[in-house]
Amino acid sequence: MVAPSIKLGRMRRTSLGVLVGLLVLGVSSSAWATTYQVGPSRTNKDLGAVADKLAAGDVVELDGDATYPSVSFDRSGMAAAKITIRGVKVNGKRPILSGGTNTIQASGDHYVFEGLEITGGTGRCFFHHADDITLRDSVIHDCPGQGILGADNDSGSMLLEYSEVYKCGAGDKYHQIYMATDEAAHPGSVFRMQFCYVHDGNGGNNVKSRAERNEIYYNWVEGAFYHELELIGPDPEGGIDPDLKREDSDVVGNVLVKRSDFNFVRVGGDGTGDSKGRYRFLNNTFIGFGEGSTVFRVFDGVDSIEMHDNAFWSPGQGYKIVRETEASWVSGEQISGQNNWLLASLTAAPSGWTGNLTGGDPGFTNAASNDFSLKADSPLVDNGTLSVSEPPGHDFPSPLARPLFHPPRRTLLAPGTAERRPDVGTIDIGAFEFGTGPAATLDGGTGSEGGPGTSGSSGSSGSSGSGAADGSDGGSDGCGVGGRASSGGAGLLGLVALVFVRRRPRQK
Repeated sequence: MVAPSIKLGRMRRTSLGVLVGLLVLGVSSSAWATTYQVGPSRTNKDLGAVADKLAAGDVVELDGDATYPSVSFDRSGMAAAKITIRGVKVNGKRPILSGGTNTIQASGDHYVFEGLEITGGTGRCFFHHADDITLRDSVIHDCPGQGILGADNDSGSMLLEYSEVYKCGAGDKYHQIYMATDEAAHPGSVFRMQFCYVHDGNGGNNVKSRAERNEIYYNWVEGAFYHELELIGPDPEGGIDPDLKREDSDVVGNVLVKRSDFNFVRVGGDGTGDSKGRYRFLNNTFIGFGEGSTVFRVFDGVDSIEMHDNAFWSPGQGYKIVRETEASWVSGEQISGQNNWLLASLTAAPSGWTGNLTGGDPGFTNAASNDFSLKADSPLVDNGTLSVSEPPGHDFPSPLARPLFHPPRRTLLAPGTAERRPDVGTIDIGAFEFGTGPAATLDGGTGSEGGPGTSGSSGSSGSSGSGAADGSDGGSDGCGVGGRASSGGAGLLGLVALVFVRRRPRQK
């Protein structure tokens, strides 16, 4: 085979001129992609018929109102030209992927999966062990093992958005969402979950993550068998050294509802790998129906926790705020918090909190109907703060400065339909803002929906954001809110590569 550099040297000047012209004009990489149509009436009857043909930029359109067998995707796309597996509704119904040990296995890098219903995988319904994977606008349910699993090895960044997950998990080892990142193979990876509705787990935790960085933004999480969120360190049995990296979590703008006496959130560890991480909870609404609950269960190694502008309410006598019985702090207890609202009957707030508000009625629109938005006379209105103080010497890295959206209200949202949080007076406490007005913004732009950056991604969208880091993938609407710094540019170089690698015609 002739080396690529030699091929380039042999190209005619006219070909190089055309290439330069195309790059200057910004021709889309989709011009070299293939679109495959899959369905009962198509030449390709299932995804297995095309999985081993896919290349950068390709799109698979999967017909809805039909059920398909399990499939593995091993071929990789590119950061600037991802492979897209897209469900197309037929008679208003999504395509269903069902059964197998792993119903969908994402082993190749740079994929987008969207518009799917995934169910029945005996081991995992969606198995993620690649880098730069997006799963959006999908429903994952009735999975007897893990609903969504990120492997200890091979897994890089993943964006989960606009999706519903329910009736997954079993016992204490199988969870609705169980994420990890390979900190040796993909350092700096991010798991971001945004605009999702996760509820009614059959076992385990609703969201358990060992990722190097978690960004949990604007979700409704309710009805876990154990914790609603468990954010901890790597499992040494998975081959990842817990001391290799510090695992941090930014949790902003969510509603978390605990229906049982179990605890809301566990941070630090679970008896395996400690995170020694920093945790930040901003503008969340915690609703607890069990009087034996604790909101923040600090377990094993933790560096710091900060909680600001959160609302804590219960229709009964309430629950504890922090439990430290199992905690081991990296450098002594490091807890800070400002302007949180608590039901007066709740156990006293941590000593590191300041500006607390207490009362009997938070002024929710209709708590009995699970509407935790605010009435005009709510004590949460205009009582938050954007000037938060972190534990001295324990600054949280690249935080989302303020919430920009409301979470879904116990429903599956269509992509791009998240309700913008208005900027009205002083920011309100909790996940919802009362009133109407211009959308809240961040320095540099609107900071609208986006995904975590990935290795090799230059953040081709993501023209604005919170400054949480560059390298944003852009998510469904461009303009990232966070994500890790990229390890290499791919926009222009990716297009150049496509010109030489992809020279087959578009097919349908």
